[in-house]
Amino acid sequence: MKLRTFAAASLAALMSVSAWADKYTIDTEGAHASVQFKIKHLGYSWLTGRFNDFKGEFTYDEKNLAASQVNVVINTKSIDSNHAERDKHLRGNDFLEVDEFPKAIFQSTKVIPGKDGEFQIVGDLTLHGVTKEIVIDAEHIGGGNDPWGGFRNGFEGKATLTLSDFNMNFNLGPASKEVELYLHAEGIRQK
Repeated sequence: MKLRTFAAASLAALMSVSAWADKYTIDTEGAHASVQFKIKHLGYSWLTGRFNDFKGEFTYDEKNLAASQVNVVINTKSIDSNHAERDKHLRGNDFLEVDEFPKAIFQSTKVIPGKDGEFQIVGDLTLHGVTKEIVIDAEHIGGGNDPWGGFRNGFEGKATLTLSDFNMNFNLGPASKEVELYLHAEGIRQK
């Protein structure tokens, strides 16, 4: 009997922690969020781009940051490097293979609080048919009421991915083995 009572109390405590965290939808409709990337081109310059179509949500409790969660789904076909032929190549067999792998999915597994609004988001990224744990270095930018009667919180994050970890092995040269991701997310609190 004591074990059942303890289990019920533990479950209630876990549910109450997530119940206190506010739920947000990432504002992609208003273009207040972005998923951008850059990779060295032959070691001489940076090639930059973005994904134009994605959606996501997160929970956020500023008093218990570790209880926060993030989920994002990216349409890989929406890759845009501002060059049509290059984008066709990026969507093809040498890289994203978007017909076979139309989505990249990130699901957080834990949030590690830091100092001065900084923290780490640890989670699983599924990209190109491979799921790997990644770490996003993140920062809370700010939050408050918006002019439309809602409430928002905004964050930015950065992560570095090794292409070969996700079975993308096209030879771009020794300086181009990693891609840097830059994430900006303004979320609208759900009522």
